[in-house]
Amino acid sequence: MRGLVTKSTGSWYLVLGEDGTRVECRIKGKFRTKGIKTTNPIAVGDWVNYEQEPDQDSAVITELEPRKNYIIRRSVNLSKQTQIIGANLDQAMLVVTLASPPTSLGFIDRFLVTAEAYSIPAILVFNKLDLFSEEGLDVLADYMAIYEQIGYPCLAVSAQDGTHVDAIRSMLKDKITLVSGHSGVGKSTLINSIEPAAALRTGKISDWSDKGKHTTTFAEMIDLSFGGKLIDTPGIRELGIVDIEKNELSHFFPEMRERLNECRFHNCRHINEPGCVILEAVDHAEIESSRYESYLSIYHNQETRN
Repeated sequence: MRGLVTKSTGSWYLVLGEDGTRVECRIKGKFRTKGIKTTNPIAVGDWVNYEQEPDQDSAVITELEPRKNYIIRRSVNLSKQTQIIGANLDQAMLVVTLASPPTSLGFIDRFLVTAEAYSIPAILVFNKLDLFSEEGLDVLADYMAIYEQIGYPCLAVSAQDGTHVDAIRSMLKDKITLVSGHSGVGKSTLINSIEPAAALRTGKISDWSDKGKHTTTFAEMIDLSFGGKLIDTPGIRELGIVDIEKNELSHFFPEMRERLNECRFHNCRHINEPGCVILEAVDHAEIESSRYESYLSIYHNQETRN
């Protein structure tokens, strides 16, 4: 039987069969995917084949169908292990906040590079608009301008009072969308505002750390009443880049990609080479300095936190 994985707890998977029934499934023995070593061989969004267990209400996943794409990250506790946080996506939505907790530009850039590497369109949603001062709104406009000018859709919303949530609904309609972000940025509140029937549990920011408490503990697919599906994922504190070669990295920065053929040397690293148009563009503020700093950080394999 064939079905779609709609929930993963790490050891059990909820699969929606093509006949409309939902069944709890497990994987048998050492189930491995070809060419990818991950902590979770099966992810929400995967299409699988499964067999009902004799005299049981559960089933066993026997085969994973090829994925069209996925979002992958390096695991925090096992630095050499990776984790797929969603598969077969139409787009990915990163929920960010400028405070309580702050999302760094480096974290945003790492997420966007990962999405670019797997040809997944990305949307940035700046949440907690209701908390912004006049000065904060100016900073928000600057942040949004960085990404809008290189082609990423940006929305400023308040999940708490519903401001601009309708604009998000129109972007999600009839698509499978991964929703990601730090703990505490309001993902669950935003999803509840988009789809009240989801009724996700929400939590307050930890006062002592200004970091969010985890309210989503496993990945789950949510049906949208107006068409489409969301994959809600646990909050992530850091995002390690996986399987991107240094000589390919610049291809995943759109503002660099459009200039690559203009460098003097075909194997230019865009670090200190003469005749590098990327460095010239940074000097002339045609490429945002924060984006270039993120490029260098990823290139040199430095971990970006918060």
